[in-house]
Amino acid sequence: MIIDGNRRYAKALGQMPWEGHEAGYKKVKESVRWMRDAGVKNIIAYTFSTENWNRPEVEVTFLMKLLERVLRSELSWARDDGIRIKIIGDISKFPPEMQELLKNAEKETAECDKITLGLALNYGGRAEIVDAVNRAIELGEEVSEDSFAKLLYTKDFPDPDLIIRTSGEQRLSNFLPWQSVYSELFFIPKLFPDIIKEDIDAVFREYSERDIRRGK
Repeated sequence: MIIDGNRRYAKALGQMPWEGHEAGYKKVKESVRWMRDAGVKNIIAYTFSTENWNRPEVEVTFLMKLLERVLRSELSWARDDGIRIKIIGDISKFPPEMQELLKNAEKETAECDKITLGLALNYGGRAEIVDAVNRAIELGEEVSEDSFAKLLYTKDFPDPDLIIRTSGEQRLSNFLPWQSVYSELFFIPKLFPDIIKEDIDAVFREYSERDIRRGK
């Protein structure tokens, strides 16, 4: 899922941008539960891209504080709901303390088995591929598609069956370019904090009705 529209949601309500991100965080918790209950086993949420560092400093600072708060004191919602957390992206740009919190979130939820939530943080698809190429060079071994996939940040995830983007924008924005070559794409016009369970159910219904051949 490409989470999009948090700032526009806040603007429409006359709020500051970071209030939209707070609403987006609450909607992430809701939507993961909807998908878990629908039988989905893996979801990757595009939550902070490599380009997002270029946003206003005050907004980035709030996002980092929100992330820290969630990692320090709000992991219980994931554990209680059987949600395993995996971090996807280059976390080396985060402060050492934040890196430890991210690793701890994975450790604290490692035994959860209802659904795995991949949080794409400081993630960029092109950067991911370049990083994988450099690691392949370091290994000095010829690569195949399968072996290369094991060098990506998403090595623990299957390629996505479908990708949902909210807010009406119809592009992938550097999200999973290697993994999404056969993904079914769905674009929901609503801003992310505005989506409801019926929107996700409608996507699943349409997905079940599509003629999916994956190149065959």
